Amino acid sequence: MKMTRDSNTDFTMLKPSTAYLGIFLALAVIFGYVEALIPVPVPVPGIKLGLTNLVITAILYVYGYREALVITTLRVFIIGFLFGNLFSIAYGLTGAVLSLTVMALMKRTGLFGVIGISAAGGVSHNIAQVMTAYFMVTGFPVRWYMPILMLAGVGAGILTGIADVMIIPRLHRFGVR
Repeated sequence: MKMTRDSNTDFTMLKPSTAYLGIFLALAVIFGYVEALIPVPVPVPGIKLGLTNLVITAILYVYGYREALVITTLRVFIIGFLFGNLFSIAYGLTGAVLSLTVMALMKRTGLFGVIGISAAGGVSHNIAQVMTAYFMVTGFPVRWYMPILMLAGVGAGILTGIADVMIIPRLHRFGVR
């Protein structure tokens, strides 16, 4: 889609470019791979930095929920098939969809900023994964695992939110629509 800069053009009404969404998908997959390579020095499995949340939150703000849902779903399946298994897809998909939905609902209220929304996304991602584990793994110790993951989700969400505060305006400046 060719964009012109005249006074009659409303950039918020333009449809997302397939090329940009493809680049965002590639970035999300690369970040997911890099995240799998980075060891997090804690004894609790499942704690991650949330690098892919950088991409998904940016898509949510630049394009909207539908585009972010498509990219996050494709990302989970691609990473799962390349580097994981069906269990990692199940955990990733439940976490990603709940996280994105919570972030979109919070964004819609207009009461929260990017950092708060990202932190809520990190927490809700972990809640969905713990609930998935509760139903898939017999004897899963939810009581001690949940508080640790909530703290990790808030911390990772705040860090990725801070980065997104710097990234999102730059995407608009470079013409990503």
